[in-house]
Amino acid sequence: MKNKILTAISTIMLFIPWTILPLRTFDWALESPVAEIMIACYAAFMIFSGVFTILSYVKAKARNNLMKVCLIVNSLYAVGGVAALVMIILPKIL
Repeated sequence: MKNKILTAISTIMLFIPWTILPLRTFDWALESPVAEIMIACYAAFMIFSGVFTILSYVKAKARNNLMKVCLIVNSLYAVGGVAALVMIILPKIL
């Protein structure tokens, strides 16, 4: 039962990053402070979902086929989230 819940949560986390696309159609979402905050929040969520899925797969041993797909996709999301945060933070540091 625990494995099914972890798999369901990881599966839901696959689709949440795509909700940024309808939000970016609004004019207020394209302005500088709002856009950076929104992208940073989505990137942080993507990193969290990648870490959550990796921990669920490794520690909780939720190893079914759907979880393997979630592991690959959420890991790619996590890498993309780290890249997005680096692109936001790096110019402010330098």
